[in-house]
Amino acid sequence: MFALPSMWNLVVSTIVFFIAAWYIHRYLDEQGIPKGMTRGILVFAFASLVSWGAGEAVDWTQEKIDGPQPVAQTPVDLPQLLKTVGQAQP
Repeated sequence: MFALPSMWNLVVSTIVFFIAAWYIHRYLDEQGIPKGMTRGILVFAFASLVSWGAGEAVDWTQEKIDGPQPVAQTPVDLPQLLKTVGQAQP
């Protein structure tokens, strides 16, 4: 069982990712760290963590305002799933 992310989560975390990546790039430039693959991975990892945190903050805020969101249920049994969607079983 998992909760589906809200649209605000996706929008805010995407915007925060690019802003964080820009600031991290700028900071590493000021520190004189040369550009390369390791630096790119470092920027990606830190920007991803900041973005994830922003998305979690959006979800937490939305849950406090709207209440808990419904949880998506995934069927475990394939024949039951086929019956649900109205298809014949093989």
